[in-house]
Amino acid sequence: MREKFARFMNGRNGADELARFESWMVLILLVLSIFTRSFILDVLAIAGLIHMYFRMFSKNVSKRYEENQKFLNFRYDWTVKWNRKKKHFAQRKQYKFFKCPMCKQEVRVPRGHGKICITCPKCREEFVRRS
Repeated sequence: MREKFARFMNGRNGADELARFESWMVLILLVLSIFTRSFILDVLAIAGLIHMYFRMFSKNVSKRYEENQKFLNFRYDWTVKWNRKKKHFAQRKQYKFFKCPMCKQEVRVPRGHGKICITCPKCREEFVRRS
């Protein structure tokens, strides 16, 4: 039976990162629908399950690869933003963060020095802010 399934899956997309994410979302929606008894959550979970299996059994691997890459890029951007916010929150007592008015580069300045002239390390623009 395992060999038959392996032959069936030959040339198909299979489970990638997007499929794994969708399976977790389906599981969460199903658990929520059990507790809330919401018909809408049931429909969303079933639609997500159908979409996940459609992607897994699809033979259009290049299109599925493209979809997975978009998802991975979105997840990477979100993770970078989240880690930046976490870092800022951890350093909020020692430093202040400013954006350069010209190039939008983020500049970190120690707190408690009063009004200071900040020089952007990227474009060398000088701007005055209160730390």
